[in-house]
Amino acid sequence: MRFIAPAIVLALRSHGEHGAVVRMLTEAHGLQAAYVRGARGRRMRPVLMAGNLVEAQLSARTDMQLPQAIIELTRSRGPLLSEPLPAAAIEWAAALTATALPEQQPYPRLYQALGGLLDAIEAAPSAAGWGGSLVRYELLLLAELGFGLDLDQCAVSGATEQLVAVSPRSGRAVSAIEAEPYSGRLLPLPPFMLAGGPASLPDVLDGLALTGHFLSRDLLTERADVLSEARSRLVERLRRAAGHA
Repeated sequence: MRFIAPAIVLALRSHGEHGAVVRMLTEAHGLQAAYVRGARGRRMRPVLMAGNLVEAQLSARTDMQLPQAIIELTRSRGPLLSEPLPAAAIEWAAALTATALPEQQPYPRLYQALGGLLDAIEAAPSAAGWGGSLVRYELLLLAELGFGLDLDQCAVSGATEQLVAVSPRSGRAVSAIEAEPYSGRLLPLPPFMLAGGPASLPDVLDGLALTGHFLSRDLLTERADVLSEARSRLVERLRRAAGHA
């Protein structure tokens, strides 16, 4: 096995004295894990930060062997990691992707969406500019892995307007009229998740509560505890930002 491809760095795990196993997302080859020599050295540490775009040259003698990789930096997002909220968002998105996706299966839409999310985090002056993209990325991840939500019409009446909530059991939307008797038992459905466009931070938090419920229940299951700290850190920082908005 041998190929060269652009990749988004997701995670790094120490291996041996100086090396590490790096997990990366590629467009055509999906999630790839590869050994990088000197990964923990002074030259490579800034290259292998989560969120960085790199060119990866992977090679292995057999399909059963862990590939080795030569990595060249294409685009660094290191400066963002000194800012608490963008850093938390990048950490979460990278960890979620590395944990949820099966290896070596291509998900080109997720590759493009993750790249777009990272671009938005880099370009936007505040979380209000990229929070909606993060929620939509989580929705797409659920859908691509077979756990998509049905937000097109009310689960009870079939109505396509005034959809305001989602059933935590079925993942289907509920209209305002049908949701009223179940107040407090449904998950809020913020408008931007249907109409697109920008999202306020309170709406982003509602969106993350919605996607987080189904990520934990259907996709991550027993692995949710491993990611809980990164998720909690992101949500707490968003809440602080919303309080100061």
